[in-house]
Amino acid sequence: MAVAIDELKRVARQALGQWGLPDQQPELLKYRENAVFRVRLADGSHAALRLHRPGYHSEKSLRSELLWMDDLRRSGLHVPQPLPAINGELLVAIGGSEPQFADLIGWVAGRQIGETGKPLEHSPGELAVIYRALGGVMADMHNAADRWAPPAEFHRPAWDAEGLLGDGPLWGRFWDCRALSASDCRFLGGVRPRLRERLQAVATNLDFGLIHADLVRENVLLDSGSVALIDFDYCGYGWRLFDIATTLLRNRQEEHYALIRSSLLEGYRSRRKLEDAVLAHLPLFLLLRGLTYIGWVGERPELPDAADRMARYVSDARELAAALGG
Repeated sequence: MAVAIDELKRVARQALGQWGLPDQQPELLKYRENAVFRVRLADGSHAALRLHRPGYHSEKSLRSELLWMDDLRRSGLHVPQPLPAINGELLVAIGGSEPQFADLIGWVAGRQIGETGKPLEHSPGELAVIYRALGGVMADMHNAADRWAPPAEFHRPAWDAEGLLGDGPLWGRFWDCRALSASDCRFLGGVRPRLRERLQAVATNLDFGLIHADLVRENVLLDSGSVALIDFDYCGYGWRLFDIATTLLRNRQEEHYALIRSSLLEGYRSRRKLEDAVLAHLPLFLLLRGLTYIGWVGERPELPDAADRMARYVSDARELAAALGG
């Protein structure tokens, strides 16, 4: 791992030259789908340099993510600002025949709402304020996405029926992961076609468009009363209920979950229409979101806690399916 980290830092220093930045030692913050470094701009402020994992997203998809972030920022949302390189491009290629793509985005101040797997530390009153604000910002993001006319070359993945339940879901085949027991494979394999039928029956009546797709606690920052959204790696086209479900899913075991849920929905409805008939399908999207995590961890058996995660995600899926009546 040390050799890999040293190589990543070398590539990061090489990439910084594309932005005309002086020689510096980038600070590695995260190394998962991307390698994310904290770097210094010429004025002394911070920015985040992202080295994208080769082959994970196409060049067109990476450019599209940056274009949407740029439009959201122009629309007044607190999201990272893509910073153009010397050549004016938001995305640069480092290397030869199999280049690694890099981008530089402005630093977003604030603290995470919390960490997955750890109880939230906020008081009930604070939770109400936080999630009401987040619901409003989420609605603002969906509103801005609907107003925007993406360029012809814009391309992002779709969290649609194929992306969630097709033969090659975006986050992996959740029903036949090697780590699953035979019983779990049968359960998940049986749930999948029933969910496809249920989704097909309601999909045309649901709000669909560009979504963040990963608004978990770590990707929402709080700073002096404002809410910022970060980490648009998984953004794409999907049902807006999927964004709501993603935010709520990991909060279901919180003592004040009912308050979190009602506050999020109140904030959302203050900025965007959400009918009760549509909201009635939220349990379906909680399960759909839960299944994606099974596929995700199933394709990453090298994670030190992969077995624990898999057991927890499958247990969640069984509970959510029972609540849905599936």
